[in-house]
Amino acid sequence: MDSLTGQPRPVSRRWRFTGWLLAAVWLFFLNVPLSTALDQPQPWRRIVGVTTLVAFGLGYVLLFQWARNLREHLRPIPPRRAGIALVGLVVLGLASIPGTAGDWTATLVFVAAAAVFLLSAVQALVIVALCALIPLVGAWLVPSWTGESTVTVAVLLASFAMFGVSRLAQRNSELRAAQQEIGRLAVAEERARAARDLHDILGHSLTVVAIKAELAGRLIEVDTARAAAEIADVERLARAALADVRQTVGAYREVTLAAELTGARSALAAAGIAADLPTDVPRLPAEWDRLFGWAVREGVTNVVRHSGARCCTVRVDRNGVEVSDDGSGPSTSDVTGHGLVGLRERARRLDAVVTVGRRPAGGFLLRVHAPGEGR
Repeated sequence: MDSLTGQPRPVSRRWRFTGWLLAAVWLFFLNVPLSTALDQPQPWRRIVGVTTLVAFGLGYVLLFQWARNLREHLRPIPPRRAGIALVGLVVLGLASIPGTAGDWTATLVFVAAAAVFLLSAVQALVIVALCALIPLVGAWLVPSWTGESTVTVAVLLASFAMFGVSRLAQRNSELRAAQQEIGRLAVAEERARAARDLHDILGHSLTVVAIKAELAGRLIEVDTARAAAEIADVERLARAALADVRQTVGAYREVTLAAELTGARSALAAAGIAADLPTDVPRLPAEWDRLFGWAVREGVTNVVRHSGARCCTVRVDRNGVEVSDDGSGPSTSDVTGHGLVGLRERARRLDAVVTVGRRPAGGFLLRVHAPGEGR
C-alpha cells in the first residue's frame, strides 16, 4: 500500500505475466480433445471443435485472471457473476462435442478447478462431484466414449490442486490486508507522534513567551530597561521556538535533561516563581535522559500555566525525576492534558511510571520513575 495515498500499489508487470502463465499452463489438458477435433474428416466438425476449444481456453484464462485481480485488490468475487461464467464454460465444452466426441469431458477438469477457485466450499464440492460423475455416466450412456475414468481422476486431482492454490491466494490476500493495515497504523502513529512533539515543544515555548510579554507590558512604564530585556527574551524565545519547529519537521528535536533544566530556570524566573533546581544532573542512558527532560518540560509548563505557585522544586536522581510546587494543586486539565498524554506514551516505551497528583503538603506533583528501585 502506498503510504501517502493509502491505495494498493499496482501489481508489477512481471507478476501479471506470472499470473497469465499460471492460468495458461494448465491448457495442455486440452491437447487430447484438440487432437480429436483436428482429426475429424468433416471440415465443419473440425471448425466447431477447434473454435469452441480455443474459446473455452481463452474464457478460462480470462476468468482466472478476473478472479485473481479481484483477490489482488482484496475485493470479494461476486457469486452471481462467477456462476454465470462457469455456466458459460460448460456451454462451450458441450458445444465442442460435434468436433471432440467423448473427449469434450476434458473441459470438465477446468470447470471443476474454476469452481474451487471461484465459489464457496460447499458450492465447489457440488460442482466437483458433478464434474467427476459426468464422464462415468456419459461412458455408460454412450459406449463409444472411452477413457472417461482418466478424466474423473484428473478432475479430482485438479480440484485438489486448485484448492491448495485458492487457500494460498486467500492467505496471501489476508497477509497483504494485514500489511496494509500495519502500514496505515504506522503512518497514523507517526503523525500522532509528530503532533504530540510539536504540541510539547511549542506549548512550553509559547507559555514562556506569553508570560514574558505580559511582564514586559507591566514594566514598560516602570522599568524601561528591564522591559526591553524581557522583550529581547521574547524575541529570542520566539526564534528558538521557530528553530525547534524546523528541527521537528526535519528530524525530531533532541531533548536533554540539562537543557530543559536551564529552560525551566528561565521560565520560572519570568513567571516570578522561585526555582529550586539541581545544579548538576547524574549521567543517564540517552533514552532516560530524554524522558526526564520531557518530564521537566511538561511539569514546569504546568506549574507556570496553572499552579499560582510561589516556589517550584525539581529533584533528579538515577531512578526518577520529580517536579512539585506549593500552588493550588492539580486540576482536571493538569491530569488529562495533551502534554501528559504524550509523556505517558514516552514513559510506556521504557516501562517507566508517571505519577500525577497532589503533594502531602499541598500543591502539584509530577513524578516519572523507573519501574523498579534502579536500572
